[in-house]
Amino acid sequence: MSVFDSALEQLNRAAKLINLDSRVFEALKKFEHIIEASIPIKLASGEEKVFSAYRAQHNSWRGPYKGGIRFHEEANLDEVKALAFWMTMKCAVVNIPLGGAKGGVKFDPKKFSAADIEAVARGWVRAMKNSIGPDKDIPAPDVNTNAQIMAWMADEFSKIHGKETLGVVTGKPLEAGGIIGRDTATAQGGFYVWQNFKNKQGLEDGEISVAIQGYGNAGYNFAKLAQQAGHKIVALSDSKGGILNLKGLDTEAVMEHKKLTGSVVDFEHADNISNEELLETECVLLVPSALEGQITEENASRIKAKVILELANGPTTPEADDALFEKGIHVLPDILANAGGVTVSYFEWLQNEEGSKWDMGKVQEKLKHIMASAFDSAWQKHDELKIDLRTACFVLALERLAVAFPDKNLV
Repeated sequence: MSVFDSALEQLNRAAKLINLDSRVFEALKKFEHIIEASIPIKLASGEEKVFSAYRAQHNSWRGPYKGGIRFHEEANLDEVKALAFWMTMKCAVVNIPLGGAKGGVKFDPKKFSAADIEAVARGWVRAMKNSIGPDKDIPAPDVNTNAQIMAWMADEFSKIHGKETLGVVTGKPLEAGGIIGRDTATAQGGFYVWQNFKNKQGLEDGEISVAIQGYGNAGYNFAKLAQQAGHKIVALSDSKGGILNLKGLDTEAVMEHKKLTGSVVDFEHADNISNEELLETECVLLVPSALEGQITEENASRIKAKVILELANGPTTPEADDALFEKGIHVLPDILANAGGVTVSYFEWLQNEEGSKWDMGKVQEKLKHIMASAFDSAWQKHDELKIDLRTACFVLALERLAVAFPDKNLV
């Protein structure tokens, strides 16, 4: 099953459960626009290359398209479509007035210079100049893209259109119209969801062991928040492998080691393990924060965590969802758990539109309120319909999307 097929299967399950109007269902299976482009670049070396670029604009019933752009050598349209679809659902779950989109460039920035990366970023904007804009489609950082890349994109768009347009992208540096707290928003939003779930279950902070797959921005910041709350971080990993210490890991010491060596592997106070072994670590909370398709039908039976919180997009396949639900393992799904990033991106967009500057207190207060409200609404659906939390989140999103369906004759 492809990544997009998995996304459609999630849609299908929730739609059947609530007898979703067939017109809404069919419309949500389709994309409003799919843009494929080539980006010709003259590299700093003088060599000329052409990179494939994508933007999938899924749905704009509730507001402008919103979604990240990733630079990855394996980026492809199927993946981009799935991520755009999930973004539509995510924005509806947290009830912000935005739709879903996603972009990608088949490009590995780790193999190129800063000048080459800037050329690709600006080239993507030139290719998409008529399809993006603050009232149309608002990109943001994703895998291998960052605040500097967003600043280049905003600058290029502003040059093309002859006026400063900060709101064309979010995730910018603070000095270029960014918002405080955006760099930690995905982890912070996920932690708010976890706290709400933990309180529902009556779990005590000191008894919670945590394994985190992916020690990038989201995984690292979640680990810090969890450690500050008194949780024990027992396993961490990155693309090169993982480490395990059942007595607990020092998140800052591990990050210093990663900065020095390029990986968490070989940290002196831990045993090396594989990413596969990390997923099967005995712990209370497992946090996949890497790429999609990590928990599958094949390994779901070996998952020992009590709860899974998805900071990554699509880390669990539908078949694995079924197996985990049968085992009584709660999955706090991506379209809720990692929606802190898009929520604070929405705040940044509002800040740019208003010409204002939000402080950290305002950002965190509003983020906490939105994540708590979304969790409570999803938990209510979960209780009412006796369904897993992912399906509950999809039901919540579909009900809100149906209200916004542009056919006013919808009954």
